[in-house]
Amino acid sequence: MLQRDEGKTLEFKRDLSSPDKVLHTLIAFANTAGGVLVIGVENRTKHVRGVSDPLPEEERLASLITDRIEPRLVPNIEIIAWRSAQVIVVEIYPSSTRPHWLKNLGPDNGVFVRIGSTNRRADEPLIHEMRRMARNETYDESPLAHLDSEALDFRVAAELFPQRRTLDRAALETLRALTRHERRLVPTVGGLLLFGKELEREFPDAWIQCGRFAGTDKSVLADSVECHGILSKTLDAAYDFVKKHAVYPAKISDLKRMDAPSIPLRAVRELLVNAVVHADYAQQGAPVRVSLFSDRVEIENPGVLLAGLTVEDIKHGVSKLRNRVIGRAFKELGYIEQWGSGIQRAMSECREAGLPEPTFQEMAFRFRAIISLKAEQPPERDVITEAVRTALLAPKNRKGLSTHQLAERAGISPRAMRTRMAKLVDSGLVSVLGKNARDPQRKYHWKGV
Repeated sequence: MLQRDEGKTLEFKRDLSSPDKVLHTLIAFANTAGGVLVIGVENRTKHVRGVSDPLPEEERLASLITDRIEPRLVPNIEIIAWRSAQVIVVEIYPSSTRPHWLKNLGPDNGVFVRIGSTNRRADEPLIHEMRRMARNETYDESPLAHLDSEALDFRVAAELFPQRRTLDRAALETLRALTRHERRLVPTVGGLLLFGKELEREFPDAWIQCGRFAGTDKSVLADSVECHGILSKTLDAAYDFVKKHAVYPAKISDLKRMDAPSIPLRAVRELLVNAVVHADYAQQGAPVRVSLFSDRVEIENPGVLLAGLTVEDIKHGVSKLRNRVIGRAFKELGYIEQWGSGIQRAMSECREAGLPEPTFQEMAFRFRAIISLKAEQPPERDVITEAVRTALLAPKNRKGLSTHQLAERAGISPRAMRTRMAKLVDSGLVSVLGKNARDPQRKYHWKGV
């Protein structure tokens, strides 16, 4: 744990002198993706101070958790020895009874979640989302009881799903675009977002804001567009905006001129679909945003990762649907190929384009994907490797050099050089000629670039 930095699932505390902050962290871990709290370590320097009286402090912490957190939270608490010190380690798992809250603040003001390496007080939409998840419900399945089925545009729905012979009320009910509520057939949130006639009357922020900026910040706006309408229409319009601003430099391949965009469009498409499908449409004043800069593309949607998920999880294909109705419809429409694969495909497309993999950030209840447009540079060689390279490429050393000769030139011990050369051989930068590791005639040759 000391090798890692504080983040979504790890925090260090010097001591228990501020119990409220400790409880905020434990609540945030339980409400989000779980985590480990280490008490007795300074958070900035990672200096292990230890806990002077670990057993009484462990008992005190257990009492604080029992007395001040609701619903009941049962963590795993251990005392771990580190050299001459002892620290308290508290492990929290993602809770199935979330949201948890601090009793003295109540269920509306005492709920905390983990955003990056900080604890944030959850707002009302996020609290409702956690309660829905505990009931295995999603927001876009919620009925809009004050509307009737005529709020949906059946003609648009039929055009979007031409493979279905008829798309009547029964079919839309199967898609969960319509649902029964008090013996009436009413649209769901997802149904209105997908096929609504006047969806922005109910969801004024369900649109996509696109901007092209002249530099690396938002000081100079060169072009912009607001994409309004049903979700599939806004998605297509936003993607067209990105295509419009993709620069197509000429490339020569097999004596033929080829044009390729400087922006990896397939990666943009995957991340844009992901943003629309996983957006939290309960949030107000927060449309999906697409920002094009000279060095990157940013795609941002309202809503952090669902409880139990981390950035590393989604990069490995782990996925949870925030909006089941929208997700199912987009899969039938061909926007989604396979659940959980969009992020991985975007990463692959960037690698194939010679760009770094996209990075992902959670911030202030929003989620951002960033595609860098700067070509990935090969890692710089360290001083020792560069000394080896220089020595082996010298014309007078064409017959190769031994471990001892390389150690003299690099200024390190033969033993250290032997370890370094083994790594360079494994990496393919260096070849070695000799009968075995103890052969006195064993010589190294540089073959890397």
